[in-house]
Amino acid sequence: MPKPNLTRPQRRIVMLFAIPLVMFGFGYLMVPIYNVFCDLTGLNGKTGSISVSQAHEFEIDAQRLVKVEFLSVLNQQAPWKFAPLLRSMMVNPGQPYTTHYIAVNQLGREMVGQAIPSVAPAKAAAYFKKTECFCFSQQKFEANESKQMPLTFVIDPALPDDINTVSLSYTFFDVNNRIN
Repeated sequence: MPKPNLTRPQRRIVMLFAIPLVMFGFGYLMVPIYNVFCDLTGLNGKTGSISVSQAHEFEIDAQRLVKVEFLSVLNQQAPWKFAPLLRSMMVNPGQPYTTHYIAVNQLGREMVGQAIPSVAPAKAAAYFKKTECFCFSQQKFEANESKQMPLTFVIDPALPDDINTVSLSYTFFDVNNRIN
């Protein structure tokens, strides 16, 4: 089949539509590509999730203690209180642990929040595994409601020996504010 010969103005029109279409496609695919990249490399402090049975398959390193620090940040100056029950704990890699964060909706109306985790140092993120976390889904709060939200995690015993402290930080967003 012979190639159609396009005139210069026709090529410009094709490019006028093709370039934005390619740019949109690239922008649309960036989020999934970025998430896969972060999951594979542990960059951006994203943590992994595993099943409860997988968490119990680790061999506990009773000779090593790692300090886990729990931090909280409120975003958008939302009318929340949000904090960990414990500021830190000493853990043995391979042993599952549970702690809680507390959130209080201080507004007189229903709100929905979402927690986004981050781990520092970044290379520790690949070794910080959660079996249960309030960050896995949005949290609905009635007016003036408070909740204790669980976090169950295990640190992979393969955590490099030069990492003795892992900081887990959650930023709590007001999802209602982002949607409206």
